[in-house]
Amino acid sequence: MSEAQNLLIQEVWRVIDQSAVGLHASALQSFGMDDTLCASVGSGLSPATARTWVHERTIVLGIQDTKLPYVKDGLDFLQKEGYQIIVRNSGGLAVVLDRGVLNISLVFPEKEKGIDINRGYEAMYLLIKEMFADFQVEIEAREIIGSYCPGSYDLSIGGKKFAGISQRRLRRGVAVQIYLCVTGSGSERAGLIKQFYSLAKRDEETKFSYPEIDEGVMASLSELLGIDLSIEETMLRFLKALKERSQRLESGSLIAEEWPVFEGYHQRVVERNEKFFNGI
Repeated sequence: MSEAQNLLIQEVWRVIDQSAVGLHASALQSFGMDDTLCASVGSGLSPATARTWVHERTIVLGIQDTKLPYVKDGLDFLQKEGYQIIVRNSGGLAVVLDRGVLNISLVFPEKEKGIDINRGYEAMYLLIKEMFADFQVEIEAREIIGSYCPGSYDLSIGGKKFAGISQRRLRRGVAVQIYLCVTGSGSERAGLIKQFYSLAKRDEETKFSYPEIDEGVMASLSELLGIDLSIEETMLRFLKALKERSQRLESGSLIAEEWPVFEGYHQRVVERNEKFFNGI
């Protein structure tokens, strides 16, 4: 058994399902929540925790996106298209969230040996492959050039990306996060980000390299698998795969000791966003 597979095996997995209630909350809460869970799991207050979340139409920008020379023009376009905009507190570039995108965070304790960054990515990759093992498709993990927020652990089928993985490390907790485009049009989501970069960058030379988006290299799982896959069915597949790697799943929410921590981390993200939007 590989080290990545071992990482998924936990005596208890606490599961916080916000795939429905998240529709009524700002995505800023999700980033405060994952920081809270990193601190809680890292300190041993909580067991390893899996959190699922879905938000209404939201564009999540990376720090580098805020430095685009004409960022306000790009933001104005996204707002006219009916999207909320937030800036996350970690790396990466712009991604699209909506009712057809399921986000999963796996939060592990970083014990004595530590968790190598690729081991965290590989663990999520293995879990996703198992979730869809009944389909005769090969899910690859490699960078998809032309996708938004490209990375070495883009997940794709037939060269078309449907998911991206990131990590957040805080206080000896490691959150491995993935967005899964489950339903809807992957190319439409990509076209939205393409237009954002076109307006926010124009033809200016920039120190940082932004992706040249190709709408044809992104798709949803429903499109790639040829079925009408729902968020609910994907959730069931996720829980089944996780259950096979633990003695038990515990459904829950934040415990009393975690709420003050959440309020602090959430406030930090809110203030960072206010500073950015007030300054443009």
